[in-house]
Amino acid sequence: MIRNIAGSVLALAGATAAVWSPFRAWYDGRHGRDYAIDELFTGITDAKADLLGSMLAPFLFAALLTLLGVLLRSRLLVALAGLVVLGFTVLWMVRVGQAEGSLTVGGDGAGLGDGVANAIGGGVLLLLGALVMSGRSRPERRVDHGPRPTHPTLDGPPAEPHPGPDPAPHPQQQTPAPYAETQTYDVPAHDPDRDRDLGPGRDPENPPPRS
Repeated sequence: MIRNIAGSVLALAGATAAVWSPFRAWYDGRHGRDYAIDELFTGITDAKADLLGSMLAPFLFAALLTLLGVLLRSRLLVALAGLVVLGFTVLWMVRVGQAEGSLTVGGDGAGLGDGVANAIGGGVLLLLGALVMSGRSRPERRVDHGPRPTHPTLDGPPAEPHPGPDPAPHPQQQTPAPYAETQTYDVPAHDPDRDRDLGPGRDPENPPPRS
């Protein structure tokens, strides 16, 4: 977060310096807005260019890239803006050097002016801002490694399900029936007439022996 703020401040300062540079003297007191953008490809002339067709145009485009890069926290856009500023400045220096024979730096307004220094400084600040910025944070990707292992218990690890039919339980593990099977017995009915015929003291089941 802090890196993005610091990088954004550097990038905005660089874009401001780049946009302001065409309104300063570039060479022999001639401002950057007086150089037409097409002269960078055809050759430098003494004709005065329109404002939107001058060196201001690529620097405005670089400022727009800087604003988008700061809002989107894109280091690539900010770095691209710095390359645009430095690229057109260096191309202008090459064309002016060809037209003048050589580039000079003078303290009395002759030669390269402070507008070129502002443009170069702005491009460098844009590149520094892109380096300082941390960019957008990417969301962490969670990798699913399958189900988590079950913690072992005192009885040991959980048994895996058996693919086949359930095995027969051990004889000792069979649950006994709560009640035993009921057995029936034949009990002879009591006949009072028969007891009277036999007489007292006689057991119908054990008759006395015959003489």
